Amino acid sequence: MSLKPWKVLESNYLRENVRIDRCEISNGLIVEPLVLEYGNWVNVLALTEKKEAILVRQYRHGIRKVIWELPGGMAEENETPLECARRELLEETGFAGGAIIGTGRIYPNPASHTNTHYSVLALDVKKVSGQDLDDTEEIDVSLVPLDEVVEMARHGDLPQSLHVTTLFFALAQLDRIS
Repeated sequence: MSLKPWKVLESNYLRENVRIDRCEISNGLIVEPLVLEYGNWVNVLALTEKKEAILVRQYRHGIRKVIWELPGGMAEENETPLECARRELLEETGFAGGAIIGTGRIYPNPASHTNTHYSVLALDVKKVSGQDLDDTEEIDVSLVPLDEVVEMARHGDLPQSLHVTTLFFALAQLDRIS
């Protein structure tokens, strides 16, 4: 069987970056999937010289909870994933410097999202400034030993799937996964 992309018959925007496509699939069935057009995202596992991870806590309205996360955000137009990682790390936490390594790339939800997520590892970062937050951001910053971050992920205390993915890619880069 040869798999083929669906034939898009029509696209209608409900609002900016949210559309419904009318598609015909190979068996003739007509479907109308919802598509969210997001920009690319980047998350960074940043480690100090003492192997402490830079974690942030912030409110996430979709689940209406304050949760632990890794720093990161949406890439700006024409910004590389590594540039985005440096910018977001500095803006959200005030940490910078050291080596920065791209560790992985995934599609967060290719059934309905158009974006790519990039995972980055930053090594030997240092506090160089205060935060420079967007108007909608309220972020607490903490230093957590890397082994504790792994346990947090294992027990669901680092609940964002893309951040767990970034942790996984970083651990693989650091040869911590056998």
